[in-house]
Amino acid sequence: MTASRAPRREPSPGGVPGAAGTDGVPAVPDRPGRARGTGRARGTDAVAAPAPDPSGVRCTVPAHPSYAAGIRRIVGGHLRRLGVPPERLDNAVLVTDELFANAVTHASSGPDDTVTLTVEVVPADDRCGHDVRVSMADSSAVPPHRRTAPGPDSAEESGRGLAIVTALSDDWGVAPREPGVPGKKVWFTLALGPLR
Repeated sequence: MTASRAPRREPSPGGVPGAAGTDGVPAVPDRPGRARGTGRARGTDAVAAPAPDPSGVRCTVPAHPSYAAGIRRIVGGHLRRLGVPPERLDNAVLVTDELFANAVTHASSGPDDTVTLTVEVVPADDRCGHDVRVSMADSSAVPPHRRTAPGPDSAEESGRGLAIVTALSDDWGVAPREPGVPGKKVWFTLALGPLR
């Protein structure tokens, strides 16, 4: 399966981080430094959300926590346009957030690392209908591993991510990235049924 290659958009109007892009989806927030491929200093321009595409979305952002809200908005906006029911949409956004946090926290080794989000609609293998498949690709080849989740009364803030992914998605796994690209993709699917 290959992801759709949506055309890149120019930075959001006024270069204000968090301002809406031209497709109405808020831009991904930026951080200090240089934005890859733009030739502009970070903090002066936001990375605009990708153009809407009915079949999929793909975007690459720096592996930094400040991009989490933008990633959530991109996934939520795309799935909303596809007509995904609200509960399924909320689950997809939460699981996406967990995968992004894991990539940033456990797979990033430096300030130049990136994470690539791909959202695509694929035919379901075992039934009529479609699945939405969301993946996060990073440069680390180390697969995620489940930890024993802390108990409900625990004050620990980590250790629940993959348990959340398992509970809220229909399936998830790990795959290699494209040939010649180091790292892995951690993906999940949600059943959509027939598309309207």
